[in-house]
Amino acid sequence: MSLSSEPVINYLKDNFVCGYKDITNEPYCGMSGRHEVWGNAVNTTNGAGPHNIQIFVLNPDGTVLHCLPGYWSAEDLITELSFAQKVNSVYSATGSTEAKKSQYARMHLAHIKEHSPQMVARSHMQGFDQMYEARKRLNTTDTIADLGAVKNALATNSRIPDGAFKTTDVIMHERDARQPFVPYNQFDVVAFSDYGKTKYDKNEDYHNVYGRVDMQAARNAPELGINKEAQKNAASGAAAGSGSGSGSGSGQPLSYRDYLRRHGIKAR
Repeated sequence: MSLSSEPVINYLKDNFVCGYKDITNEPYCGMSGRHEVWGNAVNTTNGAGPHNIQIFVLNPDGTVLHCLPGYWSAEDLITELSFAQKVNSVYSATGSTEAKKSQYARMHLAHIKEHSPQMVARSHMQGFDQMYEARKRLNTTDTIADLGAVKNALATNSRIPDGAFKTTDVIMHERDARQPFVPYNQFDVVAFSDYGKTKYDKNEDYHNVYGRVDMQAARNAPELGINKEAQKNAASGAAAGSGSGSGSGSGQPLSYRDYLRRHGIKAR
């Protein structure tokens, strides 16, 4: 809901020309449940769902000034949009391309220290994404701040301690800094957005009247995006699954009557 919330919506209207792109068939596309226009909105953390959405801030010539992976809260999105305008001032100024690129990288890294404690608290990586990085990419990921702590947690089957992983605001700016003033069509979105699981879904349209998820309904809910795990299984000759369904669904939107029923509300 960040883009349609105040003060973001007016900030965008006053300072930017907005557009969108369907990334369904892109190699970096993730997977998510289908969200109805009348559905629920639930809170989450900054940087959650990086494969499902990326917010690009571009110069009018298409050069990338900033990219934000996943969801960002309204207050933190304003902070980053304002920062992108400062980066644009550097890009638009006179000077050599190399000097500008060097300044771009320095600005992104320095901006990390300007984030408020509240923004940092809203930017903790989701626990399941941490576990994915720890188990699948332990020695290659750039998301870990304390490798020893993560290895110890895995070895002892204990909880990964707070601070062992970088927060998503840090990951974002560090990765942005590696691609200074790159044209949009040359920006490596695959590398930029690749952390955590490719599927992100909080099943917000399947919460019942008690606030809990109706797991049976959610299990058979329609989904959007590319199921990369299913593709891998198919390529290796693995079984496609039983008749209970993999959760891919029909892709069709729920009727309003079905939506109310799943929330425990009787509709005539």
